[in-house]
Amino acid sequence: MAETREEWIKKRAYTLWEEEGYPTGRDSIHWEQARHERDALEGSAASSDGKEVKLKAKRTATGAKTNGVVTPAPKRTASRKTAS
Repeated sequence: MAETREEWIKKRAYTLWEEEGYPTGRDSIHWEQARHERDALEGSAASSDGKEVKLKAKRTATGAKTNGVVTPAPKRTASRKTAS
């Protein structure tokens, strides 16, 4: 039996949660990211054999490539200056 859209999103959100090290309180973020990924897959072209065709990466205003995946910003650390 084919997997439903909701089942796919649920499994993908769980995988994202695992990949991030099981953080608490990020369930809605993982769910939304999974939903966006599914939307992108559904909107992408498929080949005649039904397999997914890779999506082209989007470019942001800064020119950096993204694939629609939201990644957390790196944590800032205080820099320490040494006396010269």
